[in-house]
Amino acid sequence: MTSMGERAFHRPVLCEEAVRFLAPGEGKTIVDGTVGLGGHAEAILRADPGVRLIGIDRDEDALAIAADRLAPFGDRVRLIYGNYRDIGRLLDEIGIGKVDGVLLDLGVSSFQLNEPERGFSFREDGPLDMRMDRSQRPTAAEWLAAASLEEIVDALRRFGEERYALRIARALVAERRRRPIATTGELRRIVHRAVPARYFAQPIDPATRTFQAIRIAVNRELENLSDGLSASFERLTLGGVLVVISFHSLEDRIVKRFLREKAEPCTCPPDIPECQCGKRVEVRILTRKPIVPSAAEIEENPRARSAKLRAGEKVV
Repeated sequence: MTSMGERAFHRPVLCEEAVRFLAPGEGKTIVDGTVGLGGHAEAILRADPGVRLIGIDRDEDALAIAADRLAPFGDRVRLIYGNYRDIGRLLDEIGIGKVDGVLLDLGVSSFQLNEPERGFSFREDGPLDMRMDRSQRPTAAEWLAAASLEEIVDALRRFGEERYALRIARALVAERRRRPIATTGELRRIVHRAVPARYFAQPIDPATRTFQAIRIAVNRELENLSDGLSASFERLTLGGVLVVISFHSLEDRIVKRFLREKAEPCTCPPDIPECQCGKRVEVRILTRKPIVPSAAEIEENPRARSAKLRAGEKVV
């Protein structure tokens, strides 16, 4: 099991780039909406002694580690248990209006992946949980027990982009008729039996996409992201910056589309003398193409290989 020190000081992904776009400075307030173990938060706080940080996370275990890590920064830090999609309500509750920056580092943390009892990974056998917020239901096991065949197929196709979604879903439904699917090892074995032998020649484990899809469904990650982007943007002051680090194409598409829509000018036909749509340019996109990790960062932290950072500045 990973030690507390190793967990707490694992290097965050694209950290220097995120801090550069957020530009911490005197009097600024920045929200880390997925504070996790506090790696990005620590870098933001170290960048300028006058910046304040509000960290939000729905994983209470991670928040406890972040609190210990960020304790040296005293009252410059405020940590809140909650979901970043509720950023407006969470900030209202502590009397904060507009903020100067919001960082969202999406996906599963190394801390969560490395703890077998959390059920996010099949590297070690553990209970099929997958909840980022363990006060919420359902667990992955409960979701698999209750979902219809059609719902499982849809999740595997939409959230995992799994080509053998129907075969895997049928195997899962057949297995649960015999007994509940309760552990990560059981889920992996079912997937392995369901897919053709040639699928094992690909560079990733054949169960990877199924695990991703179920995790996204259980945690409603894409719904959270769509709502969270809008809520975060609403709380930015003029000139405030939104920075998002995603780890798979589904997330990145949502972020890219959100920023592009905010960056679009009036959409009225050119022959109309006066704008009728009321659409204004709300964002200056700061990343023409997504920022990706360097070869050196990927070598040091293989989890970084799929990361993409996009950023936008609020101009209205």
